[in-house]
Amino acid sequence: MGESTDAVVVGAGVIGSSIALELARSGLRVVVVDKFGGAGNGSTSASSAVVRFTYPTIAGVTAAWESRHCWEAWRDHLQAPAGEPLAAFHRCGVTLLDVDFAPCGMFTRHFDKIGVPYEKWDAQELSERLPAVDVGRYFPPRPVDDDEFFADASARLGALHTPDGGFVDDPQLAARNLAAAAQRHGAAFRWRTEVTAVMRYGGRVRGVRLDEGTELSAGVVVNAAGPWSRQLNRLAEVGSDFSVGLRPLRQEVHHVAAPAGYHDVGRQAPVLADMDLGTYIRPEGGEFLLVGGTEPECDPLEWLDDPDDGSPFPTVSQFRTQVTRAARRLPGLGVPNRPRGVAGVYDVTDDWTPVYDRTELAGFYVAIGTSGNQFKNAPLVGRLMTTLIHGVESGHDHDRSALTHTCEHTGRTIDLGAFSRRRRGTATTGTVLG
Repeated sequence: MGESTDAVVVGAGVIGSSIALELARSGLRVVVVDKFGGAGNGSTSASSAVVRFTYPTIAGVTAAWESRHCWEAWRDHLQAPAGEPLAAFHRCGVTLLDVDFAPCGMFTRHFDKIGVPYEKWDAQELSERLPAVDVGRYFPPRPVDDDEFFADASARLGALHTPDGGFVDDPQLAARNLAAAAQRHGAAFRWRTEVTAVMRYGGRVRGVRLDEGTELSAGVVVNAAGPWSRQLNRLAEVGSDFSVGLRPLRQEVHHVAAPAGYHDVGRQAPVLADMDLGTYIRPEGGEFLLVGGTEPECDPLEWLDDPDDGSPFPTVSQFRTQVTRAARRLPGLGVPNRPRGVAGVYDVTDDWTPVYDRTELAGFYVAIGTSGNQFKNAPLVGRLMTTLIHGVESGHDHDRSALTHTCEHTGRTIDLGAFSRRRRGTATTGTVLG
């Protein structure tokens, strides 16, 4: 039994759903295949959904700044009807503590070119703006059982504050919003379905075979399968010319009560990015916080061979580690005995920069390595991939001369070569910051 379409997108997370929307808007017939029962049920649902602009590359900052405009005008971006419930962007600001490992200048040199507003706070101003925050310098991050963890501060920290940053309150709903918009443009979704084979003929993709036996014929297949993307690449027999590797990584985000008075009346505290202690702290409503990690060298990372092996439940050890670090930064924060939060499996490249590219198999494209730091860019990623796909399918040699995308809101141009599968020597922090 066979069916025909123009493009198959594998994965209906926030990235895959955005790609489906933009491809459908461009006039293609699109079918999305996902192993779960709805949009955003995979790693998207475990995202902290922070919207920040602190990337060490000009392409990263440009993409994040453009995407912020999409989140600000989310209903317009989706062309959603008035009554449709939507995820909401909370502009609470993002405060990045200034550490030698990722100094403010790494980011502000790009902010100045692009026009991202920012403020530099010295230790005194940081203390006045965020009185609940301990401004001590404790770098490098250490295990919480290390005797040096509670050593006195060696200095005082300033910060880089971007007032236009913030977070999206419901990442799974955001993915569903994108999927609903894609459906309004004719895209079809196949739930609880897995790809068992990538079909090819004469050096070109010709579709996929599904676990229930259906063959979907298509001239374009997009791998947006998140932590399962490496498995799909193997089915397609692509990856031999990749210079960056990717692996599934299990991560946890923890949920705790905010210290009394941490959020001012009527105003949420900013997202706090703390690479000095190896943690980040994000508001969750008016009374709670989400706490995650920034992959400090002292912490073992939980790499997985099979993403299905990742437990969805937070562990006592990681909860204690992350929340204790957060409590070091916020002395009024309590550390509960029972862990509460979510765990998910990320799709991570060696340099924490995604791959948005074609592959050596004509017609087979990838939007992979996106987990952990690309949720914020999801509205734009669909447009980047649509520019890429239409350009390459029209005969452009993207490997020889990288395509560019002009952003709708900011007018800035993004060199898609920055996300090449063949890139080398990308200057990144080697962490979730990118």
